[in-house]
Amino acid sequence: MASGSDRNPIIIGGLPSQVPDFDPEETQEWLDSLDAAVDERGRERARYLMLRLIERAREKRVAVPEMRSTDYVNTIATKDEPFFPGDEEIERKILNATRWNAAVMVSRAQRPGIGVGGHIATFASSASLYDVGFNHFFRGKDDGRGGDQIFFQGHASPGIYARAFLLDRLSETQLDGFRQEKSKAPDGLSSYPHPRLMPDFWEFPTVSMGLGPLAAIYQARMNRYMEARGIADTSQSHVWAYLGDGEMDEPESLGQLSIAAREGLDNLTFVVNCNLQRLDGPVRGNGKIIQELESQFRGAGWNVIKLVWDRSWDPLLAQDRTGILVNRLNTTPDGQFQTYATESGSYIREHFFGDDARLREMVKDMSDDQILHLGRGGHDHRKIYAAYAAAKAHKGQPTVILAQTVKGWTLGPNFEGRNATHQMKKLTVDDLKGFRDRLHLPISDKQLEEGYPPYYHPGRGSEEIQYMHDRRKGLGGYVPTRVVRAKPLVLPEDKTYATAKKGSGQQSIASTMAFVRILKDLMRDKEIGKRFVLIAPDEYRTFGMDAFFPSAKIYNPLGQQYESVDRDLLLAYKESPTGQMLHDGISEAGCTASLIAAGSAYATHGEPLIPVYVFYSMFGFQRTGDQFWQMADQLARGFVLGATAGRTTLTGEGLQHADGHSQLLASTNPACVAYDPAFGYEIAHIVKDGLRRMYGENSEDVFYYLTVYNEPIQHPAEPENVDVEGILKGVYRYKAAERGEIPAQILASGVAVPWAVEAQRILAEEWNVRADVWSATSWNELRREAVEAERYNLLHPEEEQRVPYVTRKLSGSEGPFVAVSDWMRSVPDQIARWVPGAYQSLGADGFGFADTRGAARRFFHIDAQSIVLAVLTELAKQGRIDRSLLKTAIDRYELLEVAAAAPGTAGGDA
Repeated sequence: MASGSDRNPIIIGGLPSQVPDFDPEETQEWLDSLDAAVDERGRERARYLMLRLIERAREKRVAVPEMRSTDYVNTIATKDEPFFPGDEEIERKILNATRWNAAVMVSRAQRPGIGVGGHIATFASSASLYDVGFNHFFRGKDDGRGGDQIFFQGHASPGIYARAFLLDRLSETQLDGFRQEKSKAPDGLSSYPHPRLMPDFWEFPTVSMGLGPLAAIYQARMNRYMEARGIADTSQSHVWAYLGDGEMDEPESLGQLSIAAREGLDNLTFVVNCNLQRLDGPVRGNGKIIQELESQFRGAGWNVIKLVWDRSWDPLLAQDRTGILVNRLNTTPDGQFQTYATESGSYIREHFFGDDARLREMVKDMSDDQILHLGRGGHDHRKIYAAYAAAKAHKGQPTVILAQTVKGWTLGPNFEGRNATHQMKKLTVDDLKGFRDRLHLPISDKQLEEGYPPYYHPGRGSEEIQYMHDRRKGLGGYVPTRVVRAKPLVLPEDKTYATAKKGSGQQSIASTMAFVRILKDLMRDKEIGKRFVLIAPDEYRTFGMDAFFPSAKIYNPLGQQYESVDRDLLLAYKESPTGQMLHDGISEAGCTASLIAAGSAYATHGEPLIPVYVFYSMFGFQRTGDQFWQMADQLARGFVLGATAGRTTLTGEGLQHADGHSQLLASTNPACVAYDPAFGYEIAHIVKDGLRRMYGENSEDVFYYLTVYNEPIQHPAEPENVDVEGILKGVYRYKAAERGEIPAQILASGVAVPWAVEAQRILAEEWNVRADVWSATSWNELRREAVEAERYNLLHPEEEQRVPYVTRKLSGSEGPFVAVSDWMRSVPDQIARWVPGAYQSLGADGFGFADTRGAARRFFHIDAQSIVLAVLTELAKQGRIDRSLLKTAIDRYELLEVAAAAPGTAGGDA
C-alpha cells in the first residue's frame, strides 16, 4: 500500500508561479523542442508527447496539473492487457444462459393474473460486467472471513437470481416467485437486493439510487477501520459497487468521493455501467457522461479506468495515425451513440465514417455487418478482465471503471438502446425467438409458442455448470451470500449503570450528558468497550463528548501529522490511526453510512460493532431518513441519538434546528425502537435492554433511537422498586399525587416531565386537583404494541382478546388524561384510542423559532401553567369544576402573553 504522504498529497498540481527561472537557456531548449514537434510532426503528435510527459511526471511524483479528461478510448492499451485466464467460449455459454433466464423470469412475472413487473434492460447491459466478476474476482466467505462486499445495482437483480438458479442456489419455483414474496412464500423472491427479505442471500440494499455508492465508500472505510483497530482482518476484502450512469446524478453518488481518495481506499472499486440512458432517455444526450464522470472522479483524486470500446475497434484505432478517428469519438455526443446502437451498419457507415475521406478509408474493407458489430467495451470479457485486474492492482487510490454498454443488449431491436427500454418487461414470441437465436440456445419454436417461455439449464453435469462451481470454489464460495457468524456478546453487569441510577444530585445536567456518562462507563468495559464506534457530524463538543478525544481518539489512517493547537489542554483534539471515534465532518449522510457499515459488521465480518451515532436531532431522520430505511433493510444494529431534541429546548437556533417531529418520523420505520426518556436512570435501563436485544442471546435486527436534550435539569435517583417494565414498554407512573381531591393524570415525555411535575404541584396547591405524573418513555412503542394486539384480535376472534399495554397500565387510574411533550401533538396522539378515558394532548405544532425556552413554551402552550389549564379544561368538560374557572386560570397565569412567561433555564449545549 502507498504511504500516507503518497496517498494524501497536499499539492496535486499547479505551476510554480513564485519560483524564478534559474536556467532560462534550458527552459528555452524545452520550448524549442515542443515548437519543433508541432512544426515537423503536427499538433496531434505534439499533444501525444505532452501527455506522455505528464504521465511520466506523475509517475515520478512531480507536481503537475492533473488531466481531468482523456480521449474517448480505453485507458488500458491493447498491448498492456493481461492474459485472460478464463475459457471464453464456456463463459459465453454461461452468460447466454444467464441472460435468457433473467429475461424469462421477468417476462413470466408478467403473466395474466400476476403482472408484478420487473426490469430486464439494466442487467442485459451489465451482464458481462457481473460475469467477469463472478468468474474471476468476487471472493466468497468460505474461509470464515468477510470475503468481498458487492453492492449489486438494484435493477440488475434478475440476472443475479438467474445465475444463482444455474448454480442450484435457487429453484425454478423460486424464479417463478419473483416479486411474489408472500403469496409464493417461502419461495418468493424480492424485487431488488433486500437483506431483510432474503437474509441468507442479499447483503446490501442498493435500489434507492445514490445510497449504494455512498454505502460502498463507507463500507470500504469501515473495513480499514476494523483492521486498524485489530477487530477483524479485512485485508483480503475488496468492495465492489455496481452503479448506473444515470444514478450518478444523485447527490449521494458523488458527494463523498473525496473521503475515499483522502483515505486512500484502494480496497474500493466503482463499476459504472454507462449505457448512456436514464429511465426515460439519454443521460447526456448533448454531452458525454463518461467524459464528465472521468473529470469528476479524477478531480476528486480517484484512479479512473475507461472501458469504452471492445476488441473490434483495436485494428481501427491502430490505423489512426492522424487522430481523426479519436477526434470523431471525442466529439460525437452520447445521444448520437445511442442512435447508432439502434441503427443499421449502413447508417453508421454513412453518418459516423462517411463525411471524412480518411474515416471512409479505414472501413472500406469492412462489411455493413462488421461495422454494425463494432461494440462497446462493457460487453467484452477480455477488456473487462483487464480493467478489473488493473483496479485490484492499483495502490493508494480508489478506482472507478467507466464501462460503456448498450441498454437492453442482446434483447433484440425492440429493446436495445430504446428510450422506453427500462419500462419494457415482456418479450413477444418473435422477440423470444430472436433472443434465443442470438444466444444459440437449444429451445424449440414450439416451446416458445405454447405456454410461457421455459427456463434454460444446460444440465448439472455440463461443462458450463462445472466451470461455474469450480470458479466459485476457487474464489472462496458463492456470492451473494449473507452469513451471520457473530456470537452473542458478554454484556456488562448492572454495576456499570450504577452512576446513572444515582441521579445528578444537586448538579443540573442535560439528558445528553446523562447518556454520555453511561457511554463512558460502557466503553471501559473489558468485554465490549472496544466494540463501541462513536460517530458524530462535527459536533462532539456540542454533545459533551470531547472528553473522549484524549483516550478514544479520532480515527484517521494518516494519524496526526501536525501539532494540535490545543495540545496542552486536557481535552486536546487527538487523531490516531487506531482511533475509536469517527469524525466525518458536517455530513449526516456520511455519518449514517458509517453507522450502517458498523451496525452490520456482525454479519459482514462476523464481528459485532456497537455504533453510537449522535447528531443534532433535527438533522437525523429528516435529512437522512432514506438511509435509516437502508439501515433497517441491511439488518444493521446500534444506537442513534437525536441530541438537542425538542422544538423549544434548543433555544436561539431558530426554525431549521427545532425538532418537533423526528419521533414521528422514527415511528414509520419498523426496525426503529424509539424512546424519549427524561432521566438518566431511564436511559440506563433503555441502553441496557438495547444491548441485550441487539447483541445478546437471540439478538434482534432492530436499532435504537433515543431523543435526548440539551436543557440542564436535576436528574433524580432511581426510585425504589422502579417500574422497569413500564420504562421499557413505554409508560410508568413516575410521581403519584400527594395532595388534592379531584383526580387527573398527566402523561409527559422527555424534557416535559419536569413541567408536568410543576403542573402537578400547582394543581394540588391552587385547584385541589390530585394529578399523577406518568413518564411516557416511548409513545411509539406503546402504539406499536397496541396495534399488534388489535391485529391479533382481528384474526383470532375466538381466542382470549388481548388488551394493549397502555390500556392495562392506565386502566386503574381515574382520568381525565392530558399528554404533553416537546413534540408536535401527533406524537402523543398515537396512543389516544387506547387511553381508557378522556384524552387531550398538548404539543409544539408549527415552526420553531429563536427565543427563550419559557417564551417558546408559553407560545406553544406546553409549559406547566398551560398543562394546568388543559387539566382544568378536561375536568370542566366532565362537570367536576365550574367552567368559569378556566378564564380565571388564563388570566392568573397570563397564558395569552408570551412575554409574561419566565425565561426558564438558559444554556446547556450538552
